[in-house]
Amino acid sequence: MNDVKTEPTAGRAPREERHASWLELFFDLVAVAGVQQIAHLLLGSPGLHELGLYALLFLALWTAWISFTLYANVAGEDTHTRTVLAAMFGMAVMAASVSGVHEGDDQHARVFALAYVLTRLLANRAWQRRREVLVDWPAAQMSLGVVPWIVSIWAHDPTRYWLWALGVALDLYVTFAVSARDFVKRQQAQNRREARRPGRGEGGPVSVARSQSEHLTERLGLFVIIVLGEGVLQMVEATSDVEWDRKVYGLAIAAFFLLVSLWGLSFRQGSGGVPLLTAGALPVRIALPLHCFVAGCLAALAAALGAAVEHLETLPDTTRWLLCSALAGYFLLSGIAWLPHARGRGHRLLSVTLPCTLAPLLLAAFGSEVHTVTVVWLLVLVTLWPTFRGRHGGDGAQDTAASPA
Repeated sequence: MNDVKTEPTAGRAPREERHASWLELFFDLVAVAGVQQIAHLLLGSPGLHELGLYALLFLALWTAWISFTLYANVAGEDTHTRTVLAAMFGMAVMAASVSGVHEGDDQHARVFALAYVLTRLLANRAWQRRREVLVDWPAAQMSLGVVPWIVSIWAHDPTRYWLWALGVALDLYVTFAVSARDFVKRQQAQNRREARRPGRGEGGPVSVARSQSEHLTERLGLFVIIVLGEGVLQMVEATSDVEWDRKVYGLAIAAFFLLVSLWGLSFRQGSGGVPLLTAGALPVRIALPLHCFVAGCLAALAAALGAAVEHLETLPDTTRWLLCSALAGYFLLSGIAWLPHARGRGHRLLSVTLPCTLAPLLLAAFGSEVHTVTVVWLLVLVTLWPTFRGRHGGDGAQDTAASPA
């Protein structure tokens, strides 16, 4: 790899601490609209179709968002404003199409797929202009996962959704299966092919780009804050339409404590919004999917809290399972975040991650007669257990988890 540059490029030097720019914050506002629209798919009594569709659309929105988040992270002051604004428009179209996709409208589904494809190709083009290889997240520069989405523009239900799932699976495959060395070689070969074309000139060397950890941690944390804010918004909207009584007060207070507890686990005892994660403990390729799945669990939990207001006596089975399994998934993922520290301290997984994962599932399975307010308060107790265990067991997250950058 004689034509590979590994020293910092102009867009990434000097490596000094920086914060999200106004353009990046403006871009993140689109994520607010997208998360809100996608979370609405889980209101009411969602079935398997709604859950699957929620997962697909959330993954698509997050993938589009992270592609440009990483671009701005590496480019810094060299970020092209028009490129980011164009991506914002594409993501806004995706968000506006969600409701129609849920209703089975072919036109809205085609528009969603087309907006996703164009946004991903725009991200790919932005990286090509920089002539850099982002080894931390190859899917941002490889279009393999976009191909099924292109085909889906001419497909109908349910084939369309299977093609979308295939696209997401291919992106995950690229993320975990393509090594940094192979990815660099691929880009070198592509540069040489481009150089042979008439009028293209020299291909030039390939620069290896890596994300700036402090800035990326901040952007990831902002996304999770957006999702937690969606939980607050769901509760505000739901409680504004009902008559306030003791049950509503009790549920609202319990939901607020639940969201605050999750905030503490994700930020005061976590990193980048991922609970109980120490900054730099995981490779970026692992930490980013973990962040996506954590955010997806929190958005599902937010939707379930909003739906709970309509059932103040007892929760329907679907809502109870959604609420409890979302929290169980959140803690299961925190166990993955803890794995780098597990050597010699495996009892931490047994004393915190295992009970915090199993307790919500048991409540979902056997809590059909438990009052709604009681269910939420029990989940609050589950979220407080890692902090209590850390203070009194000498092996908790506070001993190891780092503050956000």
